[in-house]
Amino acid sequence: MFTFIENYWMFLVLTIPPLLFGIWAQFRVQRTFSKQAQTRLDSGFTGAEAARRILDRSGLQNVRVELTQGFLSDHYDPRAKTLRLSPDVYNGANAAAVGVAAHEAGHALQDKQNYVFLKWRTAIVPTVQIGSILGPLIFMAGMLALPLVGSGLAWVGVILFGATAVFAIITLPVEFDASARAEQLLATNGIVTPVEMNGVSQVLNAAALTYVAAAAQGIATLLYYVLALTGLQTSEE
Repeated sequence: MFTFIENYWMFLVLTIPPLLFGIWAQFRVQRTFSKQAQTRLDSGFTGAEAARRILDRSGLQNVRVELTQGFLSDHYDPRAKTLRLSPDVYNGANAAAVGVAAHEAGHALQDKQNYVFLKWRTAIVPTVQIGSILGPLIFMAGMLALPLVGSGLAWVGVILFGATAVFAIITLPVEFDASARAEQLLATNGIVTPVEMNGVSQVLNAAALTYVAAAAQGIATLLYYVLALTGLQTSEE
């Protein structure tokens, strides 16, 4: 019999480690960003200026660079063709700020070049927005109603939430590629020196861990849903 206790412990074993990893990754990226934000660049470029130079020299004059609110809320909007930078990045003239700004500019270059993983990620955003909310709700409703309606409803929830895990996995090559582009673009555009590049790399590497953590959390949660559902199905037979 697949008991509630077994279900509960499986949930803890599968989801707690990725959750703790995610918390640690967020702490590390914030600490690394704050550390690398202390030293002003020799070039004097702010994040906004670095992004603008990279975009202009890459033939992306049509991409806007805008200020947005929040801490490390930076992102590229492929639909609006807009780079949105947080205040610390937009105004900061340091390795942390230009590293993040160049990373987002890297996404704009991916968009220009029709980078396949970025296209896939953008395409599934609407499904993810729905699945991340409705998936768990439908799954739980299906699990509760399993003796009455069978497993079909619960599997619908699993499939919907699965889009969230797929999104997190697709995000990995998108973000790693953008970081690689960022380091190259900062060097070739004369924005950072070789010594300053070390600080940029530290920030980008720390940020990469947050994407790995998100993928781990998505995969672990999806695996729990699948194992919990198949376990209950087996116990009902």
